[in-house]
Amino acid sequence: MVIDKKINAASVRMKSLDPLDRCLELLHFGFRGLTVEADAFLGAQGLSRVHHRILYIIARAEKINIGELTSTLGVSKQAIHRPLTHLFERELVCYTRQPERHRYKLLALTEQGEALEHQATELERETLRQAFAHTDGPGREAWTAVMLALAERLN
Repeated sequence: MVIDKKINAASVRMKSLDPLDRCLELLHFGFRGLTVEADAFLGAQGLSRVHHRILYIIARAEKINIGELTSTLGVSKQAIHRPLTHLFERELVCYTRQPERHRYKLLALTEQGEALEHQATELERETLRQAFAHTDGPGREAWTAVMLALAERLN
């Protein structure tokens, strides 16, 4: 089943320069659609998408230091410094020192950080649930296969 609906998310009329442009647009606008409600929630909290990405990774890492966090996110220590400092100041993230490696800070979410991360992520999960309700098992498997193939390019 091929679905070809027009997307009205672009504020300008766009022409296709290549057969894969439609896929790129769907990926771009699809991601924006996935995150729009979470981003609005985060914005009301004075936070952004990058803050959520940091909280999301820390919440799921058993033990993670700043170097591992930057590597996982694919950003530099300089790029993560400001948003991570903001999360420390807001008391959403805390750290402990590793006894055997005192220079390393092990990051963790505070209770408040856990609650905020959960709320933002749940908004995205609900959006995915609603989107997946429009397809069947093979459609979900195909979507997962494409996303895995794209993610594997990072390795």
